[in-house]
Amino acid sequence: MPLNQKPRPQLVLLTAPGIEDPHNLEAIAQRADIVRAHAQDLGHALAGADALLMWDFFSSALADAWRGADALRWVHVAAAGVDAMLFDELAASPVTLTNAHGVFDGPIAEFVLASIMAQDKMLHANKSLQRAGIWKHREPTRTAGSRVIVVGTGGIGRATARLLRAVGMEVAGAGRTARESDPDFGTVFASSELAAHVGAADHVVLAAPLTEATRGLINAGVLAAMKNSAHLVNIGRGALVDEPALVEALRTGQIAAASLDVVAVEPLGEGHPFWTMENVHISAHLSGDVDGWRDALADQFLANLDAYISGDPLANIVDKDRGYVSSATV
Repeated sequence: MPLNQKPRPQLVLLTAPGIEDPHNLEAIAQRADIVRAHAQDLGHALAGADALLMWDFFSSALADAWRGADALRWVHVAAAGVDAMLFDELAASPVTLTNAHGVFDGPIAEFVLASIMAQDKMLHANKSLQRAGIWKHREPTRTAGSRVIVVGTGGIGRATARLLRAVGMEVAGAGRTARESDPDFGTVFASSELAAHVGAADHVVLAAPLTEATRGLINAGVLAAMKNSAHLVNIGRGALVDEPALVEALRTGQIAAASLDVVAVEPLGEGHPFWTMENVHISAHLSGDVDGWRDALADQFLANLDAYISGDPLANIVDKDRGYVSSATV
């Protein structure tokens, strides 16, 4: 090997049965030596590897395989959320962690707007009346001028805030730290003070990462402080919400409705109360998965692989102590 030529990266591709390969796998293979692995053999595959692509982005297999990661320098998760990755050994290590920051921002913001509009314009109830053959005049809610709190001020939260403001909604943010002036939210208050602010909101949108500070953030106290007419939208992580408390709040009319793209245990279990509650609207963790989303993830990884090979800074480095990309403020 010439003195000025770097060795090819040894890349482990973590996948699973039924998951399509990256569309640009051939281009990735031109740049790196690839070892394919499933969760059960990840530990063996990591021996000597310096990079890992978590294409099976829901997997928590890396924690169990960590002892075999003797040469690992970089882990890329093909997802926005990295809570499954942030076990203690990785967090304390010098391994760089990157994610798919930016790919899902716009699509998820559109999904949030659609959820709010469906609630305000009674679209779910209209469909139920249609199925029952009932013609019933009702008065929908004007969306412009309504108030929204977006919990989580990273990329997804910011894209959501910009879109909601564009249709005339009043938006405030809740984040790790309070600040009086923000270009996308205007005012941001601390998430720890959520109960003191949610009473003014018509819609509360959860877009925060799952950390120890945000787990169970929407608890009985926060729900009790919300308007009886309020609508909760969760496109973050299911564990941001105390689900038994939410079920009770919805059953008793403490809040009006919830649109849940994520739940604590996925898929949602048979017999869960959410399935049959008229004021709960469930979608199967799909808010960001628009046509071509996997190709966008693969292209993003390839660009980062080129940076890794050339020694340039990697994009979307996750702050492992906080669980989000360092350039984003949450």
